Amino acid sequence: MLGMNLRSSLRAAVGACLAIGAVGAQFVDQPAAAQAVAQNKPAVIPPNKDNDLKYFAADGKIVKGAAALDHMKSDAALVLWLAGNQFFAMEDVIGEFRKANPGVTVGLITLPPGLILAAIKGGGWTYGGKDYAISPDVYASVNLGHLKQLKAANRMSTYGIYMHNEMQLMVAKGNPKKIMGIKDLARNDVRTSMPNPVNEGIMQFYGRKVLERHGLWATISGGKDCYSCQTTERNWFTSVHHRETPDRIRDGKSDTGIVWKTEILEALRSGAKVDAVELPPEDSLRNEVSYAIGALTDGRNKANADKYLAFLATPAAQSAYAKHGFVNAGADELKLRPIP
Repeated sequence: MLGMNLRSSLRAAVGACLAIGAVGAQFVDQPAAAQAVAQNKPAVIPPNKDNDLKYFAADGKIVKGAAALDHMKSDAALVLWLAGNQFFAMEDVIGEFRKANPGVTVGLITLPPGLILAAIKGGGWTYGGKDYAISPDVYASVNLGHLKQLKAANRMSTYGIYMHNEMQLMVAKGNPKKIMGIKDLARNDVRTSMPNPVNEGIMQFYGRKVLERHGLWATISGGKDCYSCQTTERNWFTSVHHRETPDRIRDGKSDTGIVWKTEILEALRSGAKVDAVELPPEDSLRNEVSYAIGALTDGRNKANADKYLAFLATPAAQSAYAKHGFVNAGADELKLRPIP
């Protein structure tokens, strides 16, 4: 799989030393990045990402930001680090889990899975200039290759597939540029906001493959692997695309971007003035996109991690995800099995 080849290994290494600035381009220095992983440096959370860091307290309150990281380090009874594009579903999912497991406090991080993997390898996070030496009990990615890396490090042994998704193009309300598909991304009048290829799984494992097949990767990337950066005069690579792309379209900075279908549904629920352009299966990859999850063998809360993985196979969990547009996994997919 892609996650096991040299390019993916280098990208995963890069994630461990990302210092994501609020201003300016962030470019890849692959040798230095590989050294950073070897030195176990924490991964850097982009600025102003409090909404992706949550702690669900026993009394029902939700604590965000640095305080949530403090709880994950000290008293959280279950710590989940999950691919960020499910952030909008997690209050419902965790709510259902806690109905079956009352009183279990939960720490949650929803960021790009490559960035999370770098944090696991690097021993934690840096946020707002402060280091947090923490690790999760459960990790989920949009690609099994990430979990294979943890298996190789003897930190994960089994996994399950717990849901599916597909890619679409997000455009402004009414689609004023009349964007109809991937080939329109090459038009001189179309400005794009794309997930970055350094740590965002949607681009690493799915979007880039589609753009390359259409001969558009060089046009979009300008030959750069970077994040929070302007690769050409018409393309921006995000640091956290599900937060940035709707805002860039709203602010008139971009015309379109590849996102998950579920993210467009969430944007519409929140009142964003956007629309969706559906893609054919060969471009949406609706038959390929799978979410893989597993428990860390060195997690602090193994019993609750096992309970959470079992919970994902229940109708309550699958319904909580389905109400937000995710496609349910099959019974066989939900069964835990050895990571190949």
